[in-house]
Amino acid sequence: MTFTPNLVLRRLYSDVSKKVRAQKYVLTKYFQGEPKKSDFKIVEEDLPELKDGEILAQAEYLSVDPYMRAYMIGYKLPTDMIGGQVAKVIDSRNKNIPVGAYITGPFGWRTHTVTSGDKIFSSSIDLPITVLPDLRPYPVSLALGILGMPGNTAYFGLKEICQPKEGETIVITGAAGAVGSHVGQIGKILGCRVIGFAGTDEKCNYLEKELGFDRAFNYKTCNVRAALKDGAPNRVDCYFDNVGGEISSTIMSHMNKYGRIAVCGSISSYNDTAPPKVTIVQPALVFKELKMEGFLVNRWNDRWQEGIDMNLKWLKEGKIKYQEKVYHGFENMVDALLGILRGENTGKAVVKV
Repeated sequence: MTFTPNLVLRRLYSDVSKKVRAQKYVLTKYFQGEPKKSDFKIVEEDLPELKDGEILAQAEYLSVDPYMRAYMIGYKLPTDMIGGQVAKVIDSRNKNIPVGAYITGPFGWRTHTVTSGDKIFSSSIDLPITVLPDLRPYPVSLALGILGMPGNTAYFGLKEICQPKEGETIVITGAAGAVGSHVGQIGKILGCRVIGFAGTDEKCNYLEKELGFDRAFNYKTCNVRAALKDGAPNRVDCYFDNVGGEISSTIMSHMNKYGRIAVCGSISSYNDTAPPKVTIVQPALVFKELKMEGFLVNRWNDRWQEGIDMNLKWLKEGKIKYQEKVYHGFENMVDALLGILRGENTGKAVVKV
């Protein structure tokens, strides 16, 4: 696969019309194990001229998220790679979205997009296009993190699925990731005891010392059962599951009666070539009468702004913090995706185009 940087932002002009040539990633092979650059092609396309109501947006930050690894099996190849981005409007025939505005939308891994800004963009997971308010002094990339899909995943997933009560204990796996780190902070705002599991001692120190988790454990080096007895002596009321696998079965066995489990993902097995074998969870679900529910954040599209507004309020009040890992260059999208699947990131990972 070759990449020609000078083509990314090239605009072609003529005496008759103005055209923009976009670049995009096309998935040509289903992932086998970890994603590879050879699974993709970067292709160019000339975009159409704008019609009334449309805008032309130029990508500034692209998102890489674990769900991307899992979702692509559902698409017929070849297919455009999915994903969210923050883009700047560089041309507009939409009276409500001026040139210079920043927007977010699930436009995929591409440099330029022509779209109608007042509709749901339905190419991937049906998330809304959002015109960003002035986020200064915060970077616009936060619209892909705590002020975007991951932030709303944490907000609605915890509040609506787990429904934690003050004084209860919440356990989070994948706790140092974009969603998990935010879930824990919301849990503390709601008056709960928060326990996190992450993959390095450095991440665990960050969760405890910077984000206020009551305890954080390195799942790679600790005995998970012993850690739960230590960190959650009153057992677990709410479990926010980002990873699946054996650790999830162990946590469920340590839950209180009528506990609630929000299943957000199963990153521990995304790169596996065969389904993992883990301890069955049905005995814990039955005898503890647990409620376990998976969810997609687009369930709350009609309340999308509610989550963003609340997260922004907490951010301005100093009640939540964030960390970003920024990769650079459109040509490095696959490396960035691979990095988050390997756990390189603390907080949200984005690619600056």
